[in-house]
Amino acid sequence: MATPNATWVKHPGYYIKEEMEERDWSQRDLAFILGVSEQAINPILNGKRGISPEMAKALGEGFDVPAEFFAKSQQAYDLAQARTPDASVALRRVMQSTYPVREMIKRGWIEQSDATMLQIQLKRFFEESNFAHAAKKTPGDISPAQQAWLYRVRQIAKSISVPNYSEKALRDVVSKEFPSLLYAPDEVRQIPRILTNCGVKFILVEKLPNAKIDGVCFWLDNVPVIGMSLQHDRIDNFWLVLRHECEHVLNQHGKEQDMVDIDLESAAISMSEEERIANDAASDFCAPSQRLDEWLKRKHPYYYERDVMAFSRTVQRHPGMWVGQIRRK
Repeated sequence: MATPNATWVKHPGYYIKEEMEERDWSQRDLAFILGVSEQAINPILNGKRGISPEMAKALGEGFDVPAEFFAKSQQAYDLAQARTPDASVALRRVMQSTYPVREMIKRGWIEQSDATMLQIQLKRFFEESNFAHAAKKTPGDISPAQQAWLYRVRQIAKSISVPNYSEKALRDVVSKEFPSLLYAPDEVRQIPRILTNCGVKFILVEKLPNAKIDGVCFWLDNVPVIGMSLQHDRIDNFWLVLRHECEHVLNQHGKEQDMVDIDLESAAISMSEEERIANDAASDFCAPSQRLDEWLKRKHPYYYERDVMAFSRTVQRHPGMWVGQIRRK
């Protein structure tokens, strides 16, 4: 499509003069027909004043043509005279259409600057090779916003140090220390310290808008990294995702391809073997599967609050974790 420009788009006054010549009208004749003074139409005919919507309608009646002809002529002329926008407008459009640039600026992941510098910052931000994703999610299923979240986790992971990783320490923590924290929600504050002592880098990064993601497990220079988004702000989801990612680490998943978990609460039935192993371990940790199944059979079809509270105390789990597993079942 050709872009209107000042070299060939004429002022509407040019076309009005052509119509007047066709009808052999003088300026005074046109002023009489329109019911205005000659001084009112002279600047329009000379291209010094634009046509208002009211004048477009009057000219339409005066020449017995659609008023849109004059209105569109004025619009085309104005557009042709308008200054060409800076090239940075198109550059920002492309960047924002691809990545959540404004949110990244808001969170301090990149700095506010001109379009060229923003482009440079984005290239630096995504300088690493693309993540290889878990079998249940192909690279095409990862949105740009999810990619940005993953890169942010990796970026932070590079900046922190932990002791040498100990699989034994992590297994002891998962089997002995974690269970003692399950009843009191405030105890989750100890998780970063506990995992750091095991040699695991634990990173929390809030998810970006409209970009579902629960967590990720990968290895950075033979150091395991667990990233979580807390997209579901509930105690059952926190422990489900954390235990899921810990199981990935214990099985050394994520060394060859990063394990990206989009939404564990609505995970598809068909998933990779690695994901199935982690899922089973996490579910059983949050609510022992056999005891949960037995309890559900006894209480079916009504699950009263008093029963949930009583059984939560018995299995030493926060009621929210028990309810979360019932909902998942």
